[in-house]
Amino acid sequence: MNRTLIRGGLVITSAEEMRADVLTEGGKVAALAAPDSTAAQSWTADRVIDATGKYVIPGGVDAHTHFDLPFGGTSSSDDFATGTRAAAWGGTTTVVDFAVQTRGRALREGLDTWRAKAEGKCAVDYGFHMILSDVNEGTLKEMDLLVAEGCTSFKLFMAYPGVFYSDDGQILRAMQRAAGNGGLIMMHAENGLAIDVLVEQALAAGHTEPRYHGEVRRALLEAEATHRAIQLARVAGAPLYVVHVSAQEAVAELARARDLGLPVYGETCPQYLFLSTDNLAEPDFEGAKYVCSTPLRPREHQAALWHALRTGDLQVVSTDHCPFCFSGQKELGRGDFSKIPNGLPGVENRMDLLHQAVVDGHLSRRRWIEIACAAPARMFGLPGKGTIAPGADADIVVYDPHTEQTLSAATHHMNVDYSAYEGKRVTGQVETVLSRGEVVIDRRHFTGRAGHGRYVPRTALS
Repeated sequence: MNRTLIRGGLVITSAEEMRADVLTEGGKVAALAAPDSTAAQSWTADRVIDATGKYVIPGGVDAHTHFDLPFGGTSSSDDFATGTRAAAWGGTTTVVDFAVQTRGRALREGLDTWRAKAEGKCAVDYGFHMILSDVNEGTLKEMDLLVAEGCTSFKLFMAYPGVFYSDDGQILRAMQRAAGNGGLIMMHAENGLAIDVLVEQALAAGHTEPRYHGEVRRALLEAEATHRAIQLARVAGAPLYVVHVSAQEAVAELARARDLGLPVYGETCPQYLFLSTDNLAEPDFEGAKYVCSTPLRPREHQAALWHALRTGDLQVVSTDHCPFCFSGQKELGRGDFSKIPNGLPGVENRMDLLHQAVVDGHLSRRRWIEIACAAPARMFGLPGKGTIAPGADADIVVYDPHTEQTLSAATHHMNVDYSAYEGKRVTGQVETVLSRGEVVIDRRHFTGRAGHGRYVPRTALS
């Protein structure tokens, strides 16, 4: 029968909060009803979960991860097995990772490579975006085929010349194609050509420490690229999603575009909400742990990010989870900050950090669920994800809002030798997690398995 009954919790979705029992069957949400109702009293199930005093929330949707990603002569330290297991521990039940096109090769080859990396390894459901490294007539035609098959979003880079960089003409062509096929262009918005000049000048002046990574990747260069991406999208008549927004000046560009009614969207990440350039400046090369791009900003940028999350000028919080161990990986950049692999771990911490934002008064409970579950599911074409409603996938988290915990590498499940939030005290913790009705975390014990997670084809933007 495979029926599970979750009793006595406060069900929180992006739309409402209600005391309700939740019945799941066959991997789907079958029904919700008030605990004292005749319907709820009549339900029987194979498993009953007591959620008294707890929240019952949708499984998180992390729309920005990089598992098993080659970068800077090494690879991110979480593969699809360890990364999705850590996601489950953190209450995330769907991830959308990035397949990479090798320059000069077909998009299909890149997507097939990443699907092979994930096949049979994932503990939770997964999908893919496609990184366009080489925009040409062949890859533009392939975009149509990928959209039809459920890979409906494409990432372009205004940064990393010689690696992922696309010029304005290539970006415009890709946007025009997306405007016609229903795809969504995701943009890494930093002026990479200007940044490379500043990197060269900093190193020539002997500025090699990790903190200079943040100093050369200027907030104004993020804002300039964001503005340029918006204008190109307007010319193409295409929607635009700007990834990992970190600077208040870039937020202002998005807000202006949205005030004009443009289909422009933005995500930020927990590291920009909770960390800062103070971390990049930690002594003895410890700052290397916090090197990511876009970079951490001075703490005063955080207020603009929180405000934009409340007003809807930023719609999503993803992690950009791309971990590299401090020992042997981040250390590749000793003596040259430009050689530090870019990326932070965080897929396990996102839901807890955002609940702490609720505790701290930055967000409402419903907004927490909107930016972490409902909005990414909706924007990236994941029907059945991000909510608790009859017919939705039974991706459900029983969340204890009262338990206090200390984030630490000693207790996390990500395959990385440090925590970006080491020693941070937060209130709230995932207790039990269902993925399509199967319990994968049972009262803080992992009961899932590699291969349970399914590939999820995504729908195009309507």
